[in-house]
Amino acid sequence: MNKETNIKLFEQKQVRSVWNEDEEKWYFSIVDAVRILTESPNPNNYWKVLKHRLTKEGSELVTVCNQLKMLSADGKKYKTDVADTEQLFRLIQSVPSPKAEPFKLWIAKVARERIDEIEDPEIGIDRLMETYLKKGYRKEWINQRLKSRNTERAN
Repeated sequence: MNKETNIKLFEQKQVRSVWNEDEEKWYFSIVDAVRILTESPNPNNYWKVLKHRLTKEGSELVTVCNQLKMLSADGKKYKTDVADTEQLFRLIQSVPSPKAEPFKLWIAKVARERIDEIEDPEIGIDRLMETYLKKGYRKEWINQRLKSRNTERAN
């Protein structure tokens, strides 16, 4: 499984995510999503209680969630409950939150962007260029960086 790990931002809040190349889908940290939706001071506990409630209700959502190692705030990687886009949409429906609809739109946008990049890799290059420019890098540096990365991949 070839994975591309990323931090996605929703309203300036981090959502750890992993792209699974084989399945061509994103996996998102459930705890990060719960933190954003609930603004709970303890999203791990909120997710634990919600998992228990969903299991009691007979929801299959909890049983189909995967665990992947993700970078934690302490700099170490830990197994983290993750959900793909469809599972995350189902989870959002279980959490009463005024942020649910904007969060759903954000998830759909993230997934659509990645699919677009797969269909046309130049879109990804353009997005990368735009990101580096926003961070203050010069075009010459960016072009050199892209060329060196391309050379590394070819070898």
